[in-house]
Amino acid sequence: MGVPAFFRWLSRKYPSIVVHCVEEKGKECNGVRIPVDTTKPNPNEVEFDNLYLDMNGIIHPCTHPEDKPAPKNEDEMMVAIFEYIDRLFNIVRPRRVLYMAIDGVAPRAKMNQQRSRRFRASKEGMELVEEKHRIREEIIQRGGYLPPEEIKERFDSNCITPGTEFMDNLAHCLRYYVADRLSNDPGWRNVTVFLSDASVPGEGEHKIMDFIRRQRAQPNHDPNTHHCLCGADADLIMLGLATHEPNFTIIREEFKPNKPRPCALCGQMGHEIKDCQGAAREKQGQHDEFADTMPVAEQEFIFIRLSVLREYLSRELTMASLPFPFDFERSVDDWVFMCFFVGNDFLPHLPSLEIREGAIDRLVNIYKDVVHKTGGYLTQNGYVNLERVEMIMQAVGVAEDNIFRKRKEDDVRFPCFPSGVGPAYLTTGQFAPQALGRRDQPEPVQNARHQAYNMRMQSSEQHNKVPQLINKLTVGVKRKAEDSDSEPEPEDNVRLWEEGWKQRYYKTKFDVDVTDDDFRQKVVQSYVEGLCWVLRYYYQGCASWKWYFPFHYAPFASDFKDIKGMFTEFEKGTKPFKPLEQLMGVFPAASGNFLPQTWRNLMSSPDSPIIDFYPDDFAIDLNGKKYAWQGVALLPFVDERRLRAALADVYPDLTPEEVKRNSLGSDMLFLGKSHPLFDFIRELYRTESHEGTEIPAELCHGIQGTLNLDDDPILPDKFSFSKKCELMEVFLYLIGNDFLLLCRVKFKDPMYADGFVFKAVLLPGAKIPNKVLKPGDWEKGNREPWRPQLGFNRDRQQVHLDQSGFRARQLFFFKVLLLDFSNKRGRNISNSTNTHLFLKHLVLCDDM
Repeated sequence: MGVPAFFRWLSRKYPSIVVHCVEEKGKECNGVRIPVDTTKPNPNEVEFDNLYLDMNGIIHPCTHPEDKPAPKNEDEMMVAIFEYIDRLFNIVRPRRVLYMAIDGVAPRAKMNQQRSRRFRASKEGMELVEEKHRIREEIIQRGGYLPPEEIKERFDSNCITPGTEFMDNLAHCLRYYVADRLSNDPGWRNVTVFLSDASVPGEGEHKIMDFIRRQRAQPNHDPNTHHCLCGADADLIMLGLATHEPNFTIIREEFKPNKPRPCALCGQMGHEIKDCQGAAREKQGQHDEFADTMPVAEQEFIFIRLSVLREYLSRELTMASLPFPFDFERSVDDWVFMCFFVGNDFLPHLPSLEIREGAIDRLVNIYKDVVHKTGGYLTQNGYVNLERVEMIMQAVGVAEDNIFRKRKEDDVRFPCFPSGVGPAYLTTGQFAPQALGRRDQPEPVQNARHQAYNMRMQSSEQHNKVPQLINKLTVGVKRKAEDSDSEPEPEDNVRLWEEGWKQRYYKTKFDVDVTDDDFRQKVVQSYVEGLCWVLRYYYQGCASWKWYFPFHYAPFASDFKDIKGMFTEFEKGTKPFKPLEQLMGVFPAASGNFLPQTWRNLMSSPDSPIIDFYPDDFAIDLNGKKYAWQGVALLPFVDERRLRAALADVYPDLTPEEVKRNSLGSDMLFLGKSHPLFDFIRELYRTESHEGTEIPAELCHGIQGTLNLDDDPILPDKFSFSKKCELMEVFLYLIGNDFLLLCRVKFKDPMYADGFVFKAVLLPGAKIPNKVLKPGDWEKGNREPWRPQLGFNRDRQQVHLDQSGFRARQLFFFKVLLLDFSNKRGRNISNSTNTHLFLKHLVLCDDM
């Protein structure tokens, strides 16, 4: 899920971390598509060793996209996922490892957030259907026009959860996809492919981190491996820093704000469903020539260079005159830990700390002031020193009064502008405002005539709207009461900016009196346990599958008193839920169709012993925020013991297929015939070795782990694939006899003894990348100007125009001016008289 606003804050504060991806496109010749040759050097002038895909960040936009028509069926969804992976592979071009990780059963701490999101999604989906039906009836009664209502089943994105049939089908399709690419794409043939599907417990990004952590603890690990992780969650940045690998890059979609979206009712652009009037479709172009040519810009990607972020943090966190030796790696771990206070997937953020209000900068400044008194760092290898953390929290607590008052003053002084104020139209293509990292590479216009028409029409419309916009600004920030779509602002009963805020907070949020010290201490203790759990999760793996924060709200920083002894250790030997058990824990009753019938009845039957887990409706507390999606969903927490007791009666009803979907699986390793490890695995199957076999590190780029034979192998002269959909039959046809060129086997990460601690340090032999940022003393020791590094290659040659280039540029601008003069005067400049007038016009313009 990530941390809202974190990446925006980070990219603005540290802009040089962002680099735009250079993507080579496939070509078409005589109607035949020629794919990109990924065996060639990377056009981004950097070579990556390992590519890791957090697959849920790919699955969601491919199955229910927001900016283009949704896929018609499951096969189209699978194809969209494969094309997305192909694009990423073409951009990154890994040379050693491709690791694809799908979210499996999550720890209980994460399941609470998943439950909230899925209940919200179900509720919002139902509300949208009701709103569409209501507005449609109103418009038709007024005599408006709407296209016929399409009768199609709504795709329930809740099916993207471990244990559903959809996720099982996806796992099978990905196996076919990998088999096809290893057989037919030269760029894949020497790559070791790992697939960790939804049957393997753990969140996708944390399965990836666990793989990296366990490999770098092996003696054969290359400390200069260049990692590239794909995912949109902001917490991937902190996870990447936590590895302490010097060469770590994140690739993600470039965020483009204010993307136009069609109305969900009439399909037209320019308004939302609540503003739909049922008007006839506007002409696209003077003669409606652009009716079916609405350009859809392809999503671009950016790199986030964590090596450059480490440079920034080195400057910011370096402290002089410390009573102990300064260790940059330890200070990075402390910075990651402090970021947890402003938000994460497992704990609510502290009320006084908001990223948008500079909370991280405030924490860093307090940290640098207090660290002299603490006598050391806050964390080490994922373990927290609570006595030192308390000093930081008390310093924040002292400022809480001022923070709350300033927040209120800012709300009054800088209110949100009413809907419609600001740019209602943002052009695309080379005229569009450029995002970070793209200032030198504007994308080309897709349809110049269409673009020019839209610019003229929107300019005219904006000109006509100026008086109304001015009137809105003079009226103030709140919409007038007579506006039909006005909504009363929710009453804030806590009023943190007024005296007595702590009393009102605990009474309103927890229904206890502030004088109840035992309860406040219980909330603080749970939060302290959560901080220890989250940091351990980032640096050592899941400390407990059962632990979770049992409250909807966080305590105040000033409540963190005497916390040193509040945490000892987590319960050992806890196990994750099984997939169908997790579905029962996170799904609303409206998504019960993904569960067996008797299990589904437990969600809806009045006689169900756990019916209280599945409310039909629930409150959303805005908690001082402005939008419902920012609020807190007040859902009851699931009692694990009651859930398991209720499920014990329906477990016997599972079919063999459902039993299989409910079992926990293993990571799979794929490789092609040209891979050095191929013959070794082939021999394992020939001898039918049923014991785990260690991978020879020299045959697999230093990667180590245990191999076990697969029950459903891909193997020379022996393969078995159950057909799950028509798409798989297509893959079988494409691969053909090339099954003889690849194999698949179960893989298990290296195992370590209980209590083993993974060291959060730079490994011996690791080479720090060349500096990218401008040295602070550059002007003093250098006469020439600083030359910034725009990409990964410091020695990239800058482009310069020779004399012929300048002449070509002048000729181009001359033609543009000539065309503009011709259009304005309505004259043909083919004769000498009009050419003379044009040249005279240029002279007059030049004199002005």
